[in-house]
Amino acid sequence: MMAEQNSDVASGASRRKFLAVAGSAGALVLAGCTTEEDSGNDGGTDTPSGSISISGSSTVFPLMSAIAENYERQNPQVNTNVTPTGSGAGFSNFFCVGENDFNNASRQIKPEEEQLCADNNVEYTELTLATDALTVIINNNNDFATEMTVEELAQIWESDAADTWNEVNSEWPNEPINRFGAADTSGTYDYFIENVQGSERGHTDDYQATEQDNRIVQGVKDNQYAIGYLGFAYYYQNQEQMTAVKIDNGDGPVAPNLDTAASGEYQPLSRSLYTYPSMSSLAQDHVADFARYAVQQTTDQQLVADNVGYVPLTEEAQQQQMQKLEDAIEEANS
Repeated sequence: MMAEQNSDVASGASRRKFLAVAGSAGALVLAGCTTEEDSGNDGGTDTPSGSISISGSSTVFPLMSAIAENYERQNPQVNTNVTPTGSGAGFSNFFCVGENDFNNASRQIKPEEEQLCADNNVEYTELTLATDALTVIINNNNDFATEMTVEELAQIWESDAADTWNEVNSEWPNEPINRFGAADTSGTYDYFIENVQGSERGHTDDYQATEQDNRIVQGVKDNQYAIGYLGFAYYYQNQEQMTAVKIDNGDGPVAPNLDTAASGEYQPLSRSLYTYPSMSSLAQDHVADFARYAVQQTTDQQLVADNVGYVPLTEEAQQQQMQKLEDAIEEANS
């Protein structure tokens, strides 16, 4: 699972801009977000030109936004639209019905999404971009739950969830648990269920659900007895506003960070991050060029790790992803 790890260097974008964009992007009107055809590059010119629409994971959003911003700076005739719809909402509402060129995801595509894509003749390939350390956060004034076992987390987030902190641990205060987390259209929501409490225990409805991770940050910051979970990048960009919980998976508490995610020590919440380009879109030169650029950036230590807060791919893993992409582009043009 942790084959995608560290390496290189290059340029990045302002981490503060990511949150500003993430906060405003939720207000975008998604209807009518359709893929435009290449506006001139099919003739064999050297300059990419056209529009690219990208939906999906709010966790992948900061990374893809940075990649798209840098790409547009170098290729001003290409317009990219990156919208954080959530992994599942992106697949079901946009990508698998043929509306978008790419869908980002913080977990792999589900069988029912594969079927929806097949029903609409949407073919795709899966590309790994980075590794995330999914982070559980608490208020800075919470001095009792700075370390938790996986079972304690499960009791807080399962369907029949504890109402107060002392129901989880008798040494914790008799205060209500205020939860903030990913909406059920999010890949983070799916991943948390699968890897923390298990599907048979489900997920509580007693929480503030959102696709905007900055709202989770704000909710936890404003409430002493709050808890939330989100992608590491949003914690990384707001570390002074909240406390990251150390997770004990049986071998002692481990803090979420780039090193523990890269080594595989931070379990069970280290995960791969993906993007899915459609084959029909890869047949367009400007989309193929952007996809190649995106994969090239996956080893960029400054961009992926320092600016955004994820673990870059190794050179070997990047080469594997690039070969996978080149094979898909060749097939798309055959």
